[in-house]
Amino acid sequence: MGNPQPVGSDSSKPRAVLWDLDGTLADSRIYHWRAWQRAMGDEGLTVTEEQFLASFGQRNDTILGEWLGPDPDPTQVGRVGDAKEAFYRELVRTEGITPLPGAAEWVRALHEEGWGQAIASSAPKLNVKVMHEVLGFSGLIEILVAAEDVSRGKPDPEVFLEAAQQLGVPPERCVVVEDAEAGIEAARRGGMRSIGVGEGAIEAADIAVPSLVHLPSDTFVRLIEGD
Repeated sequence: MGNPQPVGSDSSKPRAVLWDLDGTLADSRIYHWRAWQRAMGDEGLTVTEEQFLASFGQRNDTILGEWLGPDPDPTQVGRVGDAKEAFYRELVRTEGITPLPGAAEWVRALHEEGWGQAIASSAPKLNVKVMHEVLGFSGLIEILVAAEDVSRGKPDPEVFLEAAQQLGVPPERCVVVEDAEAGIEAARRGGMRSIGVGEGAIEAADIAVPSLVHLPSDTFVRLIEGD
């Protein structure tokens, strides 16, 4: 893929791209799976791959509320969730992670064109910070919004609205990039345009592509300008 060049818009008006993290900028699914297996195993519990896949992208309190049964012990929920995230960060730091195809090129091109950029994720803040650093996006994506910054998860639009507010960009001038239906729905509820990325069809997105490398160079501008 050549370097994408967002073109054709009045850059004097604020505009922003709000990125989901896991599955959009990078694929860390295997690290999450390994970390959950270890954290649950340390409690003498098991989790199936089917359960994991069904939960991917949700907040830990929601996930463990399902896995630990009705009325789970809040102390255990916190302990297991914290252990899982610590194991996950260890894997990212020690084994590394690379951006998904096209992600680094788009982040760099949008930065050079003056777009505001934020990561808006359901992940814990420490995870987002570690991935932001390891992926090499420091200085390119300036705002990080994570689970601790909001009270409601996707499909509620709170995480995207918070990111837009921190960037000082109105929702109608924001484009959300997501790999999950809940995130696309959150963008719609927040009054933002959206790009769905991934092999699964994200029918509700304004534009859906299997990979960021398939986005035409004027995609973000066209979404903002409404052409």
